[in-house]
Amino acid sequence: MLVRIDPSSPVPLYEQVAASIRGSLAQRRLGAGDHLPAARELAASLQINVHTVLRAYAKLRDEGLIELRRRRGAVVIGEADGHARLAALVNDLVAEAQRVGIGPDELVAIVRGKYP
Repeated sequence: MLVRIDPSSPVPLYEQVAASIRGSLAQRRLGAGDHLPAARELAASLQINVHTVLRAYAKLRDEGLIELRRRRGAVVIGEADGHARLAALVNDLVAEAQRVGIGPDELVAIVRGKYP
């Protein structure tokens, strides 16, 4: 699994790690039952702090994309594909809304208006 980060980006490193993993899930390069690299291993390969990777993993766990198992690491859960795709789309939507000057309240109103 390839995780990419850009140290010069204003986006926090943990969010870049989480976004990269979300992208792999959305593109089906990762699927249910797949193991993510150990936090220490991934941190070493990216030359970042292990706590940064752990924060990214915790964020993905909170989003319902992975399960963190003691001594077994991070494992992708069954319903992660759809959630990851949706999370990636929402990130793109929010970025586009910010680019055109739409605030969070207005964006929520637009999304609510699309529901029947």
